[in-house]
Amino acid sequence: MVKATSVGKHILLKMKKDLSDIAFLRSLGHVRWDNAGFCWVIPGSRDNIMKINRYFGDRLKWIDTTQDSQIISGIKVNPEKNTLKIQKYRNGRIRLFFRYDRQLVALIKKHPFYSWNAEEGCWTLPHTERILQSLITFCRDATWRWVIQDGAEQKVRKGRLKSSSDPGYRKCPDEYIEKLRVLRYSENTIRVYKECFNEFINYYPEKKIVEISREDINAFMRFLVEERGVSTSYQNQAVNAIKFFFEKVLKGKRETYYIERPRKEKFLPEVLSEEEIRSILECIDNLKHKCLIMTAYSAGLRVGELLNLKPADIDSGRMLIKVNQGKGRKDRVTLLSVRLLEMLRRYYREFRPQEYLFEGIAGGKYSERSVQAVLKTACRKARIKKHVTMHTLRHSFATHLLEHNTDLRYIQELLGHASPKTTQIYTHITTKGLDQIKSPLDNL
Repeated sequence: MVKATSVGKHILLKMKKDLSDIAFLRSLGHVRWDNAGFCWVIPGSRDNIMKINRYFGDRLKWIDTTQDSQIISGIKVNPEKNTLKIQKYRNGRIRLFFRYDRQLVALIKKHPFYSWNAEEGCWTLPHTERILQSLITFCRDATWRWVIQDGAEQKVRKGRLKSSSDPGYRKCPDEYIEKLRVLRYSENTIRVYKECFNEFINYYPEKKIVEISREDINAFMRFLVEERGVSTSYQNQAVNAIKFFFEKVLKGKRETYYIERPRKEKFLPEVLSEEEIRSILECIDNLKHKCLIMTAYSAGLRVGELLNLKPADIDSGRMLIKVNQGKGRKDRVTLLSVRLLEMLRRYYREFRPQEYLFEGIAGGKYSERSVQAVLKTACRKARIKKHVTMHTLRHSFATHLLEHNTDLRYIQELLGHASPKTTQIYTHITTKGLDQIKSPLDNL
């Protein structure tokens, strides 16, 4: 059986894999396979409809979508009211389908790298836990339904979400937040722990928190993996948030509340070549923007460390940059490039920053989203196809130092890594020495 649906200017066709049928579809022209919808997308011209009817004959069944409110192959038919459909998409992105809502659109535009797809009638965003959590929080507060789809197959729970104002909704205990603050956890860590722990305690709404057993915790972890489909990183954050309550707040024994951790995937970081870095800088004309990117790369800074810099942190006498309270609340010093110092002096004379080294138009700290947008625009102009973020510049800084024979111990200090094992990942991606190795194929 071959099923066909007419949606807007397209024909969506689902069928079993058959090479002769696929060859026929490709002969129609401008035909593509949609991985998300698991169907063929064909231009819906009258000529194509006649050819499809004639070729498939009795095997073809047309489906009427006028009464169907689903989203087929990512093309908007009739989104349900107060419902957000989140569809996992290719290249690490998600597609969002919903009836227009001003507040939700405003939330989407707060995230970096958002995009509107006019052809398919949806917004797309990077698929990250932080973005996913912000969308779920919106649904909770607005009492919307939400569905996460993996292509055409729905893999994650759906249903009415509890709002924080709903009766029975439990909030994170005050002593939990107080303990995090007393132990000087960062605001970002407090926010993440609070969100994870809120989800956990509302998974068992009828149980007192102190009565939740280790078996209950492991059942919640299975829910996160099998139904929510979270990453190992998010799962570890949930483990940490739960362990913190039982071990730090209740002062329980570590072995009593031991929770199995997932094995974390090992990914090699994306790295730019020196030629690609040069191309990016050449594509930036704005002096402030160029100084931002040059500082991040030349000193190996995290984006938060970059934006927290103050003019006094630039030590031109010792040719160092002081990083105050970086990740893990640690101070350190890193390199100040001679070329960067010249650019920063020009920048300072022109912009006269007051508090932070890099400030927005209205003053105050320069926004993280803006600096990410600067880098994205420069990469597009430089025709770089890699997935590049501000952290890519940090990875490139470390790799290029290693390729220029800098000792790994010094690189560890410049990056602010607590363990040399973290720094050793750059030995797996450097090209140093690889250019001297000859492939056995070349010997044949």
